[in-house]
Amino acid sequence: MRRVALVTLVVGDYDEAIRFYTGALGFHLVEDTPRPDGSRWVVIRPDARESGTDLLLARAKDEGQRARVGDQTGGRVGFFLHTDDFTRDHARMLAAGVTFLEEPRHEPYGSVAVFQDLYGNRWDLLQPAG
Repeated sequence: MRRVALVTLVVGDYDEAIRFYTGALGFHLVEDTPRPDGSRWVVIRPDARESGTDLLLARAKDEGQRARVGDQTGGRVGFFLHTDDFTRDHARMLAAGVTFLEEPRHEPYGSVAVFQDLYGNRWDLLQPAG
């Protein structure tokens, strides 16, 4: 079996990123391990009960990486957060201060709304149809 286990998300600060993803988005902190070079190995996942593709929060370490924070996909939606209850998660995220860039839409493939994380990366909150 093969799968994508981790996707790196370059962030400005570990602690602010952990607060946003665990607080506003409801992700779970899987690991936060200091490394000898002063960086940290920080892994989060959307659901503590299920493994899938986790996010590695990697603090930008030079000017080139800092320039990419919030624009890792050139302004396109680059991350897709699936849910089994769009209405619940949309309302919870709104209450937590998450910025949605559009009103919810109901498409043939499911219910969806684009939101941005604290750095400006665009995400879809998506409940697939059927």
